[in-house]
Parts: sequence; C-alpha cells; structure tokens
Amino acid sequence: ELVEQIRAHDYAYYVLARPTISDEEYDRLYRELVELEKRFPQLVTPDSPTQRVGGQPLKEFPQVRHTIPMMSLDNTYSIGELQEFVQRVHRLLPGEKPTWCVEPKVDGVAVSLRYENGVFVQGATRGDGTVGDDITSNLRTIRSLPLKIPVPRSLSRGGGKKSSKAPKVPRVLEVRGEVFMPKEAFEKFNEERRQAGEEPFANPRNATAGTLKQLDPRVVASRPLDIVLYAIGVVEGDSTPPTQYELLGWLAELGFRVPEWYRRCEDWDSLVQAIDELNQVRSSLPYETDGAVVKLDRFDLRDRCGATSKAPRWAIAYKYGSSRAQTRIKNIVIQVGRTGALTPVAELEPVHIAGTIVSRATLHNEDEIRRKDIRIGDLVVVEKAGEIIPEVVEVIKAARTGKETPFEFPKQCPVCGAPVTRQTLSGEEGAIWRCTNRYCPAQVKARIEHWCRRDAMDIEGAGTVLIEQLVDKRLVKDVADLYELTVPQVAALERMGKKSAQNFLRAVEASKKQDLWRLIHGLGILHVGAGVAKVLARHYATLDDLANASEEELRNIPEIGPIIAKSIVAWFQDPENRALIERLRKLGLNFRSSLYEGAAAEKPLAGKTFVITGTIPGMTRDEVTRLIEEHGGRVASSVSRKTDYLVVGEEPGSKLQKAQQLGVPTISKEELMAMIQRG
Repeated sequence: ELVEQIRAHDYAYYVLARPTISDEEYDRLYRELVELEKRFPQLVTPDSPTQRVGGQPLKEFPQVRHTIPMMSLDNTYSIGELQEFVQRVHRLLPGEKPTWCVEPKVDGVAVSLRYENGVFVQGATRGDGTVGDDITSNLRTIRSLPLKIPVPRSLSRGGGKKSSKAPKVPRVLEVRGEVFMPKEAFEKFNEERRQAGEEPFANPRNATAGTLKQLDPRVVASRPLDIVLYAIGVVEGDSTPPTQYELLGWLAELGFRVPEWYRRCEDWDSLVQAIDELNQVRSSLPYETDGAVVKLDRFDLRDRCGATSKAPRWAIAYKYGSSRAQTRIKNIVIQVGRTGALTPVAELEPVHIAGTIVSRATLHNEDEIRRKDIRIGDLVVVEKAGEIIPEVVEVIKAARTGKETPFEFPKQCPVCGAPVTRQTLSGEEGAIWRCTNRYCPAQVKARIEHWCRRDAMDIEGAGTVLIEQLVDKRLVKDVADLYELTVPQVAALERMGKKSAQNFLRAVEASKKQDLWRLIHGLGILHVGAGVAKVLARHYATLDDLANASEEELRNIPEIGPIIAKSIVAWFQDPENRALIERLRKLGLNFRSSLYEGAAAEKPLAGKTFVITGTIPGMTRDEVTRLIEEHGGRVASSVSRKTDYLVVGEEPGSKLQKAQQLGVPTISKEELMAMIQRG
C-alpha cells in the first residue's frame, strides 16, 4: 500500500507537475518504506521507489538487439519538400484519405523501455538502430519513468479523479521516446559545474548523452534527467490503439509522460496550421526542440508505406528556420581529412546559438571563401541549421575597419608539406583541394579512426589519443598495420599499460570476424557510408565480387547512383588499395557477407516474410528471428497483405486477429521447423 502511495505521488509530482502533499510528508512516507523494507527484505520488489538507484557501478554496458529496429527520420527545412512528402504518401495509399499526427521534435537521446507484466525490466539506447546499450540502471533513476504500469488510478491525468477502469497493459510492452535534460535544470546544472571548476556542457543534449554513458547509476541519479514517450515497439498480449493520436492518450493513461502538445490533422491546411502553432509555443516547452515530427496517424497505413534502409516512408521531421548570430573570425585553419580533403574552418569568438556555444564554423572550400570574400577579422553571420559544424553565411562588410586579412589557401599540405591538387579521387577536377600524399599523418589518423568507428569495424579502445600516438611513432601507417601490433609496442605508449594494451589488441583481433558491410564502410571509400555499405553487402557475397564490379553493374542497384559507382570502381582500381586488400586477406579478416540476398535463394524460407506473435516455447523472440533469417526468410514487425506466415506462440496478441482478417496463414513453432527441414 505504501509503495502504491509513493508511486502515485511521484506521478503527480514528476509527470503531472501537480504535487498533492508537501516535501516533508513525502519524505516521511519514503523513510517509512525504507524502514519497512529493511525489516522485511523479502517484500522488496523491483518496482519499489527505493530501487531506483542501487547496485555497484558497471564495468561496461551489455548490448541489446532491437527486435524492431529504431529508425531515424528524414528531415526537411522546406515547406515545399514537406508537401512533396505528403503527396508521396498519398500516392503510396491510393483510395485512402490519410490523417496526420504532429508532435514536437524533442532534442534528446532516443531510448527504448521494455515492460513485462507491467514492470520495467530493461532500457536501451538506440545505438546504430539495430543494437544499443543496456542502460536499465541509469534509466531507473529518472523519477518520471514509471517502474510499474499503470500508475495508481487514485491520481490520473483527469484532475485527480479515480478512473472506473484502469487501461489494460500488454504482457510485453516496449515504449520508445527521448531522455532529455529540462532547459531550466540544464542552466542550473551547468552553473554548479562552473562553480565546482568543471567544464560546462555545450547544450542539454550533450549533457543528457554524457550522463547516460555514466557507468555508475548514482552519478546519473544526481543529474536532472527527464523522459518523454511517444511510440511503441514490440507488443505481446492485449492490443494497442490503432492510431498515433490515440496511442499518446493511451500512454498517458498508463502513467507515461507524453508530449505536452500534439495535434491530429485531417488535411494539408490543418497540418501547416499545426506546424505554425507549434513554432509559436515551442519556446515554452521544457525541452529543446527545433522542429515538428509529422507522422501518418493510422498504424495499418504505415505498414503499407514501409521504409527505406534508413527511415520510415510515413514520417518526416520538419525543421524550423535555422538560428543565426553575429561574431568575429579570429583565424582560419585548415583541417586534413581521411580522403586528403583540405577543409577551411573559421575559429570564432564564442557565441551562443540555439542552445549551443559555437566557436568554429565550416567555410567549405576555397571557392566559398572567395565568393563571400571572407577575411580573418571579419564580423560575420553564423548559422546553425542542423549541421554538426555551423557555417558562415554572410560577411558584414560595413563593419570592416581595414585591418581584416585575406586568407591565402595553401598550395602545400599544412600537415606534411606535400603538393595539393583539385582533382577528385576519380580523376575529375573539383572544388576541393586534396593532399597528394596518401601517407600524410593527418590522413592516416583519420582513416584509422574511421576504420575503428562503432559503425565500421567497432574496435573498442581506439580513441583519438591512442591513434595519434600509433601514427606519430610510425607504428601504424594503414589499417592493416593494426593487426600486426604487439602488446609491448602498445603498452609502451603514453597512458597505456600492459592490461590496456591487451584489451585493445583483443578488440582488434575480434574485429577480424566483423561482417562484410562493416569492412566496406571501414575502408573509407568516398561517398560510401554505413547505409550504402549494407546495400552493397546485400548485393555482393564477397569483397572480391564487389571489387570486380563495373560501374554499369553498380548503377543497376537502385540505391547506387553514378557518382557512388564511379567512386567505388576508382577505389578498387588503385594498386595501393588492392595491395591493402591482399594484406587484410592474409591477416584473416572476413570478406564474406551474411546479408547477401543471392544466397537466400537456395534456402528453405527464401522469399518469405514472417511475423511473430506470442511467446514461442523454448525460444526467445530474437532466436526465432535469427532462425528465420539464417534460412533465407525475412521478419517483419507487423502483419500486412505482404506477410506470408504468422508464427503463433502462447498468448498471441492482436496480430493473430489481423492475420485472420487478412487471410494470412498461421503456423506454430513446430510447423516452422518442419518447413526448414523440408527445405
């Protein structure tokens, strides 16, 4: 009874912002619960308010695989592009009249929460969309996150009235949203850091991300994090609402904090009106938001729209106008990237833009500097429009004093002194100057750092400081050299010991088994990011097959355009790149793709799409998914007319009813195994 009382008061205070008792009275109830749990430890439950912070600090975060991927959103700053998006969805849904739900785009850290029988059991970050970090202990410290749902009905959203009937909670419910640091709390938190002599965070999102990475939940509990929920993932058991608008109300009824503002829109005019309304009120919201998320309201229509490799086709983020400020250029420096590109960067007098302290801005290239006549000492307008590095958009020439200095673009690499050229990697003239020395230390460091990235070969411990030492001491000149390092060599480096060296080299060795798409991305081919690498790995069984592909063959892949095709062919035609590939082969790296779809044609479940519902005896949902994929099938998150089979376990959810309505065949675990064996 006491647990229920405290949970209800937590909900009133942290979610509704309507406390019902004084702080002193709350503290009295909490102390009473602590004393009772000391006397009767067998009665302590995981959802008890006293269990929000506990246990020893973690050594590292375990990994969590998302059964339903956590995709990112496409975005636009143009109302015209937004209208094109709406028209595109209409074309995908002939005969339908789509409605929309508009919500604030919360600038936080995306997370997923898993509840089993109403109890919070696991929380994870988005990660790469497929695999994230298990941060359950850290999330438990957030007071507005309910450890058990639904919250006590004695304090509902309806002004404190008792609800006649609590909403049904599915046996398994995955809820998704954003962790954030409230704007006011962030300012106070940063001031406390300044007074303590610590470096302040640049913005609330950085503070949130840095906090969630803490391995000690007691540190997380001391920081003012909050959470807002707006979506669901895996659901098993009772059905959920059929639309986004109804889902938000349902989540609120369960006790989750949902966006303070959201609107359902019936047509284009009401959609534009809602976006304008949000722009007027967004400054009053407790979190940073720079846009509106436009979502197709009906979930069944979303299934028909589908998704690209990166984002759903049924949602888009509309970003509001960029933020600008005036400041002065103190200096212009040149950065050398992994492809040898020389990028001019303006060092600025620090200025506050859209919640961030900006001290650097990109100048793009020499042509851009000349076109805008940018000089050292100029007063300039700096714009932050969703870019990682803001840009200089305008020079205030009326403010010139005559002391400003024109910038001369170097004709030699500022790092290694080699000549620079304006030829691209495929031999054509471009706007970017490049260092011609592929062994330039700046290029080598950037290539090694890219290879070790989490979305490439994912080599733990390969930080910037370590990579700089490896290159500066000439222990590493390309990525293959990483696999020939010894423990004594690495242990002798600054801030490294024998144990650290062993851990790093174990991670290097483990990376040999990474899938082909990671290796392709890690090679750093111009224009080939992680998404394109996965596309290539689905079309080519081995690295050798890709290396021998022609431009014409590559261009026949829908996602690959002529520029990417030319870049890939040019990279593999380079003799030094070919030599690197042979070294990696001899070192034992994996050149085969587990994503290759051609191989699936020979497998028993090839070309079939499955959906899973209920609890499969003796297997987890992930194990069933892997089993289907290993035998050539695909697993979707929801039932549609494109579904070939619904795999039904114990206590199936609403997917079974939908499959029956659509005439989708249902099979048991035993029937699935029989299909595999017959193949």
